Amino acid sequence: MNLRKLGVWACTVAALTTTAACSPVTSTEAIRTAAATSTNPLNHVGGSLVVSVGDVACRPGGTVTTKTCRDAATARQARSYRPRFALVLGDEQYESGRATEFRGGYDKTWGSLKSITKPVPGNHEYNTAGASGYYSYFRAQTRSPGYYAFNVNNWRVYALNSNCSKINCTTEATWLERDMSRNPRRCSLLMMHHPLYSSGVEHGDSPQGRRFWKVGLAHRADVVLAGHDHDYERFQRMNADGRPAKKGIASFVVGTGGKNLYHTAGLRAGSQVYDAHRAGVLAIKLGRVRYGWQYKTIDGRIIDRGMRYCL
Repeated sequence: MNLRKLGVWACTVAALTTTAACSPVTSTEAIRTAAATSTNPLNHVGGSLVVSVGDVACRPGGTVTTKTCRDAATARQARSYRPRFALVLGDEQYESGRATEFRGGYDKTWGSLKSITKPVPGNHEYNTAGASGYYSYFRAQTRSPGYYAFNVNNWRVYALNSNCSKINCTTEATWLERDMSRNPRRCSLLMMHHPLYSSGVEHGDSPQGRRFWKVGLAHRADVVLAGHDHDYERFQRMNADGRPAKKGIASFVVGTGGKNLYHTAGLRAGSQVYDAHRAGVLAIKLGRVRYGWQYKTIDGRIIDRGMRYCL
């Protein structure tokens, strides 16, 4: 495939802005990357640091390669940040999220962060009836139907269940609207498994989250985190109808927790950074009126970093 003809570009972010100067590239694994700047935004934003990944652990006994079953490496990288919370974006345990799989797989790696983990369920957890293995393993963190809110300093964070064929997402959206109305914040973040926007060839855009995006937009939410596609991607601020918007939500796909990696055939509108060359961890510093982020892969490459003020 000739990506130059498709108009695919590699972007280098200057300083700490999100304005990019671009040049064409031909890699389908790292189509767009934001080069490391001399200033680390995690050191320039006060507040609490959280880490985030989704799509984490192979079935117990899975073969470790450079691109598969790398959850031990991502857990080690996540611990190195000494985070306040780990925001885990679903599909924590493959293939079916059974309790025995959790104990033999996820628990041996990301289980080291369990006491600070804020999880959401993915579609693979529901390969076990009612996601019972997930709810058993994370019984201290969550319970069915799997959505909840918590505070990180002045930030309000919403952990959402986007498996709308398994639970009543209309009821969930009503709850979200009520909680955002009762708990207004300058800065807020939504996390779910299914990304509304994604360039991944395996899944792509997932409409399940659109109702949650609409609520978040009405309350000026700042960030949405998701997984599902096994890659890293950052989008510019978008509305719920697929268009860039000055008052939109910035979204990240972080399906790079270690299970394996997908690829893309080309980038959807609004995509600013894409990478799938190695597993990695997104670190976010949640400040009083702004946030900083850095995505680093397990081979030590800083793929993306920046800062942005809350709306």
